[in-house]
Amino acid sequence: MVSVPAQRVEGSRMKYTIEHISQGENEVILRCAGPSPEMEQLIRFLEFQNRRLLGTRDGAQILIEPAEILYLESVEGRTFAYTENSVLQLEHSLLQLEQLLGTVNFFRCSKSVIINIDRVRELKSRANNRIDATMCNGEHIMISRTYASDFRRRLKGK
Repeated sequence: MVSVPAQRVEGSRMKYTIEHISQGENEVILRCAGPSPEMEQLIRFLEFQNRRLLGTRDGAQILIEPAEILYLESVEGRTFAYTENSVLQLEHSLLQLEQLLGTVNFFRCSKSVIINIDRVRELKSRANNRIDATMCNGEHIMISRTYASDFRRRLKGK
């Protein structure tokens, strides 16, 4: 196995090393003194990469990558995943999905909606401390004032 020199990066919270290899399988090794919120978030992110959700559309069951989801919505006790081109009904509750996806790129923005932060194209402040999030397909999702300050902190990486 041939590798190029490792690149060492020191950030404000932890340092990491990237070693480029010409062949073999990608591998992540985590070294830590003990559990921390950053390490737990990193582990959830890594576990999330291979996860798919099962949804139903027109009587057919469809596997969906979470990255395809623009937002999730609960309507009359049923949960729906909205993508750029379709709507799927999911078996999970919004609370289950928040726990499953919330630590990576999804954020609860109201009682009934979770958005995929990676699919937000534009943000605008609105009256009463609300935020209007324009999704990549042009659809607008309102982030309620109850969740707006947490959303701003999340965007700042806190």
